[in-house]
Amino acid sequence: MNDVMTNKTDYCVENFVAGKWVRGSAGHIDVISPYTGKPCGEVHLSLTQDVASAVEAAKINQKEWEQTPLKARTQVLFNFRDILLRDEQKIAQVVALESGKTLSEAIAGIRKGVEVLEYALSLQNSDLGGKMEVSRGVFCEYRRKPLGVVASITPFNFPAMVPMWTIPIAIVLGNAYIWKPSEKTPITSQFIANAFHEAGLPAGILTVVQGASEAVNALADHTDVKAISFVGSTKVAQIVYKRATEKTKRALCLGGAKNHIILLPDADIEVTGAGISDSFTGCAGQRCMAASVLLAVGDVDKHITKIKERAASQVLGQTMGAIITQEQLDFLHEAIEKALEEGAKIIFDGRKLSAPQENSEGYWFGPVILDNVKPGSTAAKMELFGPILSIIRCQNISEAIEVQNSSEYGNAASVFTSSGPMAEYVASNTKCGMFGVNIGVPVPREPFSFGGVDVSKFGHGDITGVHSLDFWSDVKKITTKWELQSDANWMS
Repeated sequence: MNDVMTNKTDYCVENFVAGKWVRGSAGHIDVISPYTGKPCGEVHLSLTQDVASAVEAAKINQKEWEQTPLKARTQVLFNFRDILLRDEQKIAQVVALESGKTLSEAIAGIRKGVEVLEYALSLQNSDLGGKMEVSRGVFCEYRRKPLGVVASITPFNFPAMVPMWTIPIAIVLGNAYIWKPSEKTPITSQFIANAFHEAGLPAGILTVVQGASEAVNALADHTDVKAISFVGSTKVAQIVYKRATEKTKRALCLGGAKNHIILLPDADIEVTGAGISDSFTGCAGQRCMAASVLLAVGDVDKHITKIKERAASQVLGQTMGAIITQEQLDFLHEAIEKALEEGAKIIFDGRKLSAPQENSEGYWFGPVILDNVKPGSTAAKMELFGPILSIIRCQNISEAIEVQNSSEYGNAASVFTSSGPMAEYVASNTKCGMFGVNIGVPVPREPFSFGGVDVSKFGHGDITGVHSLDFWSDVKKITTKWELQSDANWMS
């Protein structure tokens, strides 16, 4: 039974500025639910002047927030955590409705966001300063200082989780944070902003600006926005990174992926079937950590049979969600036809799976497994962002690693094997930012940080975890001496 409520059509989403909901000046567009193909609300978009007003309000309020003791800033986040967990089901319903996720996937995304929030809460007890007597009578210390006003642009596929990667850490460090959600999935931002307001976050510390490209450009250009993060496609990530850094601001922009899984004959067959199938079918393949390419080394046909069986068990609208737009749905069908033209063979065609009867006009696309995909072909190289697994047959592990490393992307990779030494060999020789052993979706857990390499990431550091702290703050170093020392050396 489909647990996602699809009869909601009354959401009207605006900007959240200085603690109040205000309407942007660029008119409104419908928010279309992938479940139904019909509007579930509307969002009012912003012009450059709307962004400028939002930044000014954030700037005014940031100084007082910075001067608020860290323990007090942290207390607001504790309150927010309680509210988020209290309203988890309600927020998950909205996430699923506007993004096409299943309810369980929406809940999982919120809980991953809570994990990052809990890491931010721990910062009151770690990495916020240090002091040492470096020479007789001479002390060095460091203090973390917020940047001021920072901004983040988040994608449609995780309306709650991806913002929660950055909001808690940025604001607990003393910044004022401006959030530009995807115009495809803006409704979730209304619930999160209201939860922060209820938690006692001062006005202006969290600002939500709705909009499209004009709002993004305005944030990248504004001189008072000191840092900007982005998650989305590689094409747009590169544009935002270039535009922001040309304005001398700090930027960290995560792009697309073409994740490879290397499958060896000694892999556990049950672990393989579930792990690889769930990787490419979960979230209908619309996540940067999804398996895109299976590098099948040697005789692994029995493993592939298990992957097919698991994929065939998916039920659209229950265990698999919908595709975000009609345009993306059309693109996936075209990608399959292109793959067949380039010599691939369909060994499982989930396009024949039935759409949910109550939501038959939604954007549904079942799992597809392509075999005999050639390295260098479109299905092997392009990020398709849907539940499509491309199998490339490899003679040996060296060939598989060569194919993986030839990709322009460097987000994630995995190996499925029962051999510890072989797993370590593959982990050491593959080019990626995140790696899994017998794990189809190798997302690090906090405080281990999230981020890829190559064209999967533009900028330095990572967007979560310990490696995110230096992105959202500066480190001030202070050296102090109060009196002359009788045994002074060159340092004192």
